[in-house]
Amino acid sequence: MLTITRKLEFDAGHRIPDHKSQCRNLHGHRYTLEITLQGAVIDADGNSDNGMIMDFSDVKALAKEHLVDVWDHAFLVYEKDEKVRDFLASLPGHKTVIIDRIPTVENLAQVAFNILKTVFTDRYGTGLRLHKLVLHETPNCWAEIVDA
Repeated sequence: MLTITRKLEFDAGHRIPDHKSQCRNLHGHRYTLEITLQGAVIDADGNSDNGMIMDFSDVKALAKEHLVDVWDHAFLVYEKDEKVRDFLASLPGHKTVIIDRIPTVENLAQVAFNILKTVFTDRYGTGLRLHKLVLHETPNCWAEIVDA
């Protein structure tokens, strides 16, 4: 199995509303996202992507458009966290992303995987697919999802 991986970074805030530690407070992280794609190597003479699974710059552009630029410098808030949602709504022009689950690194990885899976699926007719996504919340803590 041949795969390629592209790493991107973004900054975002969140909180874990009912957590027993300081994570219940508003705070932020420098997230690192690793996107691993699997697929056949393109074999098309004269094609810019010849010899590649996918051009790394295209991986970056698509990930930025559909996820990274949406979440970068945003506050990722759980839809049921009404106090924080109301507070953020009171800030003119604030970048807020509302998600349907508590924004733990595990849940954010799953949301990111679901978003990016559709973006990369069979983009070139070569069986391209999102094989694995790793989301680092800190240098020492992360969640991984591998598509079986």
